[in-house]
Amino acid sequence: MTGAVGIGGIARAWLAQDPDDVTRTELAGLIARAEAGETDAVADLHDRFDTRLQFGTAGLRGALGAGSNRMNRVLVSQAAAGFAAYLRSRATGATPVVVIGYDGRRNSDVFARDSAELFAGAGLRAILLPRLLPTPVLAFAVRHLGADAGVMVTASHNPPDDNGYKVYLGGADEGSQIVSPADAEIAAHIEAVAAASVVGDMPRGEYELADEAVVEAYVSATALVAPAPRGAGELNWVYTAMHGVGYETLAKIVERAGYPLPTVVTAQIDPDGRFPTVAFPNPEEPGAMDLTFETARAVGAEFALANDPDADRLAVAIPDAAGWRRLTGNEVGLLLGWQAGARASGSGSLACSLVSSPGLQAIAEHYGLGFHTTLTGFKWISRAPGLIYGFEEALGYLVNPSTVRDKDGISAAVAMLGLIAEARERGQSVADLLAQFQETFGYFQSGQVSLRVDDVSIIGRIMAALRAAPPAALGEVAVDRFDDLLTPDASSTPGDGLPPSDVLRLWLADGSRVIVRPSGTEPKLKVYLDVRGTSAPDADARLAALDAAARGLVATAQA
Repeated sequence: MTGAVGIGGIARAWLAQDPDDVTRTELAGLIARAEAGETDAVADLHDRFDTRLQFGTAGLRGALGAGSNRMNRVLVSQAAAGFAAYLRSRATGATPVVVIGYDGRRNSDVFARDSAELFAGAGLRAILLPRLLPTPVLAFAVRHLGADAGVMVTASHNPPDDNGYKVYLGGADEGSQIVSPADAEIAAHIEAVAAASVVGDMPRGEYELADEAVVEAYVSATALVAPAPRGAGELNWVYTAMHGVGYETLAKIVERAGYPLPTVVTAQIDPDGRFPTVAFPNPEEPGAMDLTFETARAVGAEFALANDPDADRLAVAIPDAAGWRRLTGNEVGLLLGWQAGARASGSGSLACSLVSSPGLQAIAEHYGLGFHTTLTGFKWISRAPGLIYGFEEALGYLVNPSTVRDKDGISAAVAMLGLIAEARERGQSVADLLAQFQETFGYFQSGQVSLRVDDVSIIGRIMAALRAAPPAALGEVAVDRFDDLLTPDASSTPGDGLPPSDVLRLWLADGSRVIVRPSGTEPKLKVYLDVRGTSAPDADARLAALDAAARGLVATAQA
C-alpha cells in the first residue's frame, strides 16, 4: 500500500462503517489532508491502516483513534463479533453466556455496550455489569455467574490515550485469561469478520444488566480474605485509586472486614479517564505516587496503599529514613506469600512468574508446599496446579484463587491490611516484617532495568543482538548458562515446563539471575535482576553491581 490514493481508499472504506462521530471527524480530516498532499497525513494513514492491532493472549490494547491499528468502535465491533463466532463454534448445547465489564477510561462504556449488543445479536446471552467496576469484579463474575466467557474493557495502567479488550474463558478454564491456542483461534474469527462484514450490518440484540447481587457477592467473598483482628481500628493509612475505579468497591470491603477507612488522596479518588495528576497511571512509574506520599506525610500515616486504574494491581508504601518509599512488587509478593504459606497447613502450592523473586520458592520449601514457575502473566500463574497463592513482580497478586483466577489488587489490599494489623499487635511495622523475612528465608534482592521506546523494532533488534552474541560475563561475574526460551531445549529445562517464549535468561556464577524480555503490554524492554546475598548489605552491593552491568549490556546491544 503506497501513496495517498491507495491508502485513502482503505481509509474511506473504514470511514463508511464507523459509527462514532469523533473518530469519523478525525479520520475525514486526515483523509482530506492526505489527498491534499500533506506527507505527514499520508504517513499517519499508513500507521493507522497498514496493520491491525493484534489480538493475543492479552486481548487487544492500543491507542484510541480511527483505523485498524487503533482502539475504536469499528475494531471493537469486529473483535466482539469474532469472539462471538468463536464461542458459538465451541458451544455444545446450551446458549453461551458472556459477561462484560468496563472501567473508567475514555470509551470503555461505549465499547462494552457495543460488545453486549453484538453478543446478543449473535445469539449469545450477554450480561453487562451494572456500572464501571474493577477488573477483579468481572473476573469474579465469570465464575460466579457460571459464564462461558468474560470481556473486560480496560487498558489497566497504560497511558491515558489507550484502551483495551481483555478476554476470559469459563468452564474448564475456570475464569482465567485466555492462553494459546485460544488466542489464535479467536484472532482468526476476528479476521474473518473484518474481511466479510460491515459494522452497520452486524446484528444487534438486547442484553441483560447484571444485578447488584454480583457485586455484593464479590464484596462478601473478598472481606473474608482477612477479617480484621483486634486493634485494627487504630490503623492510620492512606489510599489512592489513581483516578480509577477501585475505591467504591474497596471501601465496602474494608468496612465489611472491620478495618477503618483510609484517608484518601482526594485529587485521585474518583474515576477520571484523563488521569490529570499523573503522566502514567501506574504506581510503578516515577512520580505516580507523589500525591500519596504528600497525603501520608500530612496525616502521619503508618502506610499507604494504591491501586492502578482498574484495581487489579496493588502498591504498598511505607515511611523510611529518607521519607516515603514504595515497596517493590517482589517485597509485597514475598510478604503475602509468607502469609499464605504460614496458613496453608502444608498443602497446596505457591506460584510466580519466572521474572519474579526466587524467594517464593524458599517460602514453599520452608512450609512443605509445592512450587511452580510460570511464564509472565496471570493467565499462566492462575493455572498452576494446587494454587493457593501466586504473584508477579509487576504489582500483581492472586491471594484468593477460589473466587478470582486473576490478579486482584483489592483482595491483595485486604490481605495486606490483615498482615499489617496482625504485625501491629505484635509491635512490628512493615519494615520489621521485611527484616524478619530476610532473617528467616534469605537476603533476596531484586531490581529492574527498563527501556521505553517509541519504535518497538528497537526491542527486536536488541533481543536479536543478545541472541547472536550472548555475554560471557556481566561485570566481573561470569555467565554460567544462557537460556533462550524460544528454543525447545531452554524452554523445557527440568523443573520449568515452560512453553517457548521470547525470553532470555542468564545464570551467573555467583547464583544471580538476569532475565530479558519485551513487555507484553507496553513498548518496553525489561531486564529483571535477582541476587541472594549473605547479608542485607552484601545483597545490596551485589544488586548495584548487577544493575550497572545490565545497563551496559542493553546499551551495547542497542548500539
